[in-house]
Amino acid sequence: MADSIYDEIEIEDMTFDKDRNLYTYPCPCGDRFEILLDDLREGEEIAVCPSCSLMIRVIFEAVSLVFFPRCAVSCGVYEG
Repeated sequence: MADSIYDEIEIEDMTFDKDRNLYTYPCPCGDRFEILLDDLREGEEIAVCPSCSLMIRVIFEAVSLVFFPRCAVSCGVYEG
């Protein structure tokens, strides 16, 4: 699977959609990579693009997800 990873992205560089509980990041195809907050909390680290075969690895510390969403606005990851 490592060969399929397009890039590694810090979670701080992603956008969080509070209504959908979803992190996104722009994909070169024009769509967005997506990963659910619950998936991150369960240890998943691969975000997929629904429109193409590209994937990214999300770099984050699991302990930082414990404080979410309280930190989201002040940390700058919340948008919407």
